[in-house]
Amino acid sequence: MGDTGTSWSAFEAAEPALAATVRERFGQYTHHALATVRQDGSPRLSGIEADFRFGELWFGMMPNSRKAFDLRRDPRFGLLANPGSGTGMGGGDVRISGRAVEVTDPETVDRYAADAGAPRPFHLFRVEPAEVVRTWVDGDEIVLHSWVRGRPTRIFRRGDDDGPPRLEPAP
Repeated sequence: MGDTGTSWSAFEAAEPALAATVRERFGQYTHHALATVRQDGSPRLSGIEADFRFGELWFGMMPNSRKAFDLRRDPRFGLLANPGSGTGMGGGDVRISGRAVEVTDPETVDRYAADAGAPRPFHLFRVEPAEVVRTWVDGDEIVLHSWVRGRPTRIFRRGDDDGPPRLEPAP
């Protein structure tokens, strides 16, 4: 499973408004929820500190952690921003899915460690987003702003009824 060729910086260049909202939302809290795939194919949920640095999104992990082993074996992940307390969701529910590529290049690891103040040793993964979604409530509607690699960005609105979602033009 090689690199997908999509980087956070490429997503950010293509969708600057959505990327800024996602970064802001992740910046509200330090700890978030990471889903990985266990060896038996079942999901594993773990806490993680997602880190935006050098124009990319990174996961730094303790050595020999289960989530690092999961990502080494199967790089697919889902990442959910900490929803915070109550029901306000602090600007919406934000999630990213894609692939996490382990970075072992000493120069990159050294640069990251120095800038982040990361204790050594650690595993470092660079995120290649495949899907980024923000969901929020607007009046009586739920709104989904969705970017999927290789497709146009879409915004869906769905009311409190059994009607179909409505597609509106993305900004």
